Amino acid sequence: SSVSAGASAAGASGRLPGWRRRNPPAVSMTLLVQQMAALLKGGRTPARLWDELWLLHVGGTSDGSSELAPESVRMLATARAAAMRGSPVAAAIRSGGTVLSGGQGAWRARGGGTVLSGEHRVWLQLAACFDVAEASGCPLAEVLTRFAAQLEAEDDAEAARQTALAGPRATVRLLTWLPFLGVGLGMLLGVDPADVLLGTPFGLAALAAGLVLTAAGRIWSARLVRAAAGLQP
Repeated sequence: SSVSAGASAAGASGRLPGWRRRNPPAVSMTLLVQQMAALLKGGRTPARLWDELWLLHVGGTSDGSSELAPESVRMLATARAAAMRGSPVAAAIRSGGTVLSGGQGAWRARGGGTVLSGEHRVWLQLAACFDVAEASGCPLAEVLTRFAAQLEAEDDAEAARQTALAGPRATVRLLTWLPFLGVGLGMLLGVDPADVLLGTPFGLAALAAGLVLTAAGRIWSARLVRAAAGLQP
């Protein structure tokens, strides 16, 4: 693959060619795991791995900016520091995740349950991959390769879900603005619905009921779309 080729070509220079561009997009956790697997297959040791990732995504920039999400930068720094001390990286990742779980690493769902953010969840799963490789003796590169394939499948499923929800979201917006478009169309046709709605008691009652029902329909439709997307209602 192109990721493996890039890692192999980085043997002499210590940098991965072609992965830094002007105004690059944010690096997803899927790509980060793929890069980790590629570096290991290219001959990097697990202890050296975190230095390489730090140099690639944080230390190699002149202004200290990063393509990674802020939470991933903090977790990467935690793992790198543990590797430099010779401490277990998986335990350090879990400890860092515990600190984040009270802030940006998680949000509270209705009913008091804690739901991990995507970044936090993947980092904890990454720590589990290190534990599995250490306990079973399986090459860490192979474990991370399989984990990256799983994350890529999840990304594809999420993209398909968002595509399927594009139609319902457009319908919600259309139905929200349709009554107002109807009033504007009536005014263009010379019916003057504003005079009827604002000038008679029945018109005012119809206007109030219409606004309430429109708002209720908007809220209800939005909740249905969010529930289908797997988000907090």
